[in-house]
Amino acid sequence: MRTFDLSPLYRNTVGFDRLFKMVDQLADPQTNTYPPYNIERLDENDYRISIAVAGFTDQDLSIESKENSLIVRGEKKTEETAEKPEYLYQGIAARAFERRFQMADHVHVTGARLENGLLHIELHREIPEAKKPRVVPITTTTAKTIETSVEQKAA
Repeated sequence: MRTFDLSPLYRNTVGFDRLFKMVDQLADPQTNTYPPYNIERLDENDYRISIAVAGFTDQDLSIESKENSLIVRGEKKTEETAEKPEYLYQGIAARAFERRFQMADHVHVTGARLENGLLHIELHREIPEAKKPRVVPITTTTAKTIETSVEQKAA
């Protein structure tokens, strides 16, 4: 399989570091696909990440939101006194995992719930007032307003 080296493009671009990092991750065949997940857009500012975590309890999972990244970790806590079952076939993976998500600016986690083997993480984007688009009113000057202002200056 061929690999593409994008490093010559890095020195010619400023501010696109995150984009190139994502392209590098997509091109990497060693990308981890466990556990599978969905990302849903509920409305304009609300999102949900659903991660398939069959066999994990809420004590086995941890969610950490730091800066612009969301880190979900899962590790089965095994009791050493309990007997291990003898599997004839084990198709449900219970291995430890760490899944990282890059979040956009002003997106924060509002909640998480474990339901039917799926971990649902609710996200909300709150754009500050200073960053929201504003409508600027346009005023027009007519001949009458110009005459009025000329008369006021003359007086």
